[in-house]
Amino acid sequence: MILHGFWRSSASWRVRIALGLKGLDWSDRTYRLRAGEQRSDAYLALNPQGLVPALEVDGAVLTQSLAICEYLDELYPDPPLLPSDPLERAWVRGFAQAIACDIHPIQNLKILRMLGQRGLDEDAVQGWAREVIESGLEACSRLIVDRDGPYCFGDQVTLADIVLIPQLGNARRFGARIDFPRIAEVEAACNALPAFAAATPARQPDAE
Repeated sequence: MILHGFWRSSASWRVRIALGLKGLDWSDRTYRLRAGEQRSDAYLALNPQGLVPALEVDGAVLTQSLAICEYLDELYPDPPLLPSDPLERAWVRGFAQAIACDIHPIQNLKILRMLGQRGLDEDAVQGWAREVIESGLEACSRLIVDRDGPYCFGDQVTLADIVLIPQLGNARRFGARIDFPRIAEVEAACNALPAFAAATPARQPDAE
């Protein structure tokens, strides 16, 4: 397996966690996003969106981090990343998508650059990112506030945790609040696991 990504990309971070939880071996290909390397002809031939991550596996190329994580879960079902109960599975997916679809895309580098190009100064751009992250995390916190167990949805790590932890990394980068109910406890429980610890940006070979 070859993971095409970037050390600080939260979407790449999600896939690193999933690969680690599954005990899989992979090699890295890194792209400096601020330098635009993800828009090179060679990378666009792999992923026409020009986004990271992409995962090469068995001659195929997979894109979109949640799709990659679910592919890995189907191929390597132990430990499971999604509950067996259909209702629980829908709740986990809903939480993960609240971050992956409604928070992360509108505070990522591409959107922040577009805001700057349209006349917002750096303080306004950073404020945009903080507001998006804080309002999203507050809502996510309320989705899990009544849950027991160390992780988002109980005693088992799920896709929800895999998506939450990298988003908290983004929150810190922009100085956003993260002091919402259960969030700190879930983060501490996840980061105590080797797969989460090994996936952190600072521990990647391309970290700057």
